[in-house]
Amino acid sequence: MSGRTFAEKIFGADAGSIVFAAPDIILSHDNTASIYSTFKKMGGESLVNADALLITLDHNAPPTNSKLANDYQTIRDFAGKFGVKNFHDVGEGICHQLMALYARPKMIIVGSDSHTSTAGAFNAFAAGIDRTETAGLWKQGETWFRVPETLKITLLGKLPEGVYSKDLALWIIGMIGSSGADYLSIEYHGEGVQSLSIADRMVLANLASEMGAKNAVFPADEILHTYLEKETEGVWADPDATYIKEVTINLTDLFPVVAAPHHVDNVKAISEVQGTKIQQALIGTCTNGRLEDLREAAAVLKGKRIPRFMQLLVIPASKEIYLQAMKEGLIETLIDAGANVLSSSCGPCLGTGQGIPADGYNVISTANRNFKGRMGNPSSNVYLASPATVAISALHGEITDPRGTRHKDLYPFHIPQSATIDIREGDDRYNSHSWNYADVDNLNTDQMFAGNLTYNVQSSEPDKILPYLFKGFDDSFAERVTPGDIIMAGANFGCGSSREHPAVGLSGAGVKAVICKSVNRIFYRSSVNQGLPIILLPEAVDAFNQGDLVKIDFAQGIVNIAGKEFRFAPLPSKLMDIFQAKGLVNYIKSR
Repeated sequence: MSGRTFAEKIFGADAGSIVFAAPDIILSHDNTASIYSTFKKMGGESLVNADALLITLDHNAPPTNSKLANDYQTIRDFAGKFGVKNFHDVGEGICHQLMALYARPKMIIVGSDSHTSTAGAFNAFAAGIDRTETAGLWKQGETWFRVPETLKITLLGKLPEGVYSKDLALWIIGMIGSSGADYLSIEYHGEGVQSLSIADRMVLANLASEMGAKNAVFPADEILHTYLEKETEGVWADPDATYIKEVTINLTDLFPVVAAPHHVDNVKAISEVQGTKIQQALIGTCTNGRLEDLREAAAVLKGKRIPRFMQLLVIPASKEIYLQAMKEGLIETLIDAGANVLSSSCGPCLGTGQGIPADGYNVISTANRNFKGRMGNPSSNVYLASPATVAISALHGEITDPRGTRHKDLYPFHIPQSATIDIREGDDRYNSHSWNYADVDNLNTDQMFAGNLTYNVQSSEPDKILPYLFKGFDDSFAERVTPGDIIMAGANFGCGSSREHPAVGLSGAGVKAVICKSVNRIFYRSSVNQGLPIILLPEAVDAFNQGDLVKIDFAQGIVNIAGKEFRFAPLPSKLMDIFQAKGLVNYIKSR
């Protein structure tokens, strides 16, 4: 018998098994108000384990309208009423940074945010879930996990001068694609891991979400013991563990890169885009708002001044980091250079707060996503890069190599990029109760339901979601979708944020199923929780032509397209029970 991977050891089961487990930490943030509403619909009256909850107010902090302010107060009242000790109010920090105060080796951590994977830097199994599932955990204490297969990434050597963990993360995403680790656990091995600080590891674990992974994890080694200021017992894979894929990267071969618009796997060498004019820059977010990042930026900007009309936003990831940066003089350096330093929050990253770019702006950012419209304006372009690259680019008003000289690097991996498709007026994709998005890969949750609406519309209110569903992608969808409709879609359907609004809206509209080539892991869970079947049948999507009549037999596992049958594995009985109950809320309430 071969050895086990980290994930198999955590869950005590082989890859592919379905297990039920009680997480050690259940994270939520601004969406706690919506989760509370769902919890009450489930018949929730008390928390099964209040000590497991970790709640932060960060995504719209400080709140930008009265609706959000009232939600914040609802969350404060909830935390007080139910005795939630681990509560962090406005300005205390971004949830994934604050998680560093709690995450420890061998823990199982879940959160209603896709970047919960960040806590894997602490040798914990950490994965994102949706709001409905979070509400179910408040009431039941446990949830189901499919034990993932594992991708082993071995790192050799050490990063060169001017190359950072953000470059490494983007390098990997460009190499394997934004769905290249779909539903996988990622383990980082090799001598190169010892050269990565906890801050570096948090960047890599954070961006596992942009690889499609369920989680990413690092060993509980001396680097972690030093950070935690104590020896801790961790868990790690056996030497003879079985991996579904293995990748080896020599860190010494790397050079600075960016993710160019509008996909995180559209990776290019800085050399390939150097000179591109920019109007706005952002240093911060849960990916790169740590003290080390502010030090890098301040070192670049010290004694200098950004150009007139350039906007540079800096957001420390927590109050603790902000205060330490003040003590070290970093904040003064950044402000003297022309930066606007904002309170610890997520806002600009998802277009919900300060920092929304103007039409035509090119933005260079340390954030984790650059989907079209991600920062609140679909008429802008977002490049992702390291803090040093962002700082020096802000200084020059154009994308610039942080090494200070021009190079002729060429990024060696080029994944064919799917164009960001918007269904224009007159391009009718609806016929015979089927929506033809078969040519649309990477249809992300920002296109399905804009990020700046996420906290203005409760995810538990499908009728209020429907008018905004797919707006900006296919403006006719919300007005024409009919109960019984089927959506045909391409690869990586539902990638991006963990927001459950699209799944809630589609289920509420009566969509019978989505048939696609592949699906984002969290979106799949959201769809199960809302009673919306997702069927993975690439060959059926390829065979579909607009106007074809599509029929589905769930019991037999058959999709019939224009008289031709395609078979799929019937869903497990436990998941079918949720579908038959019309979603997790009804399922839990009935039990």
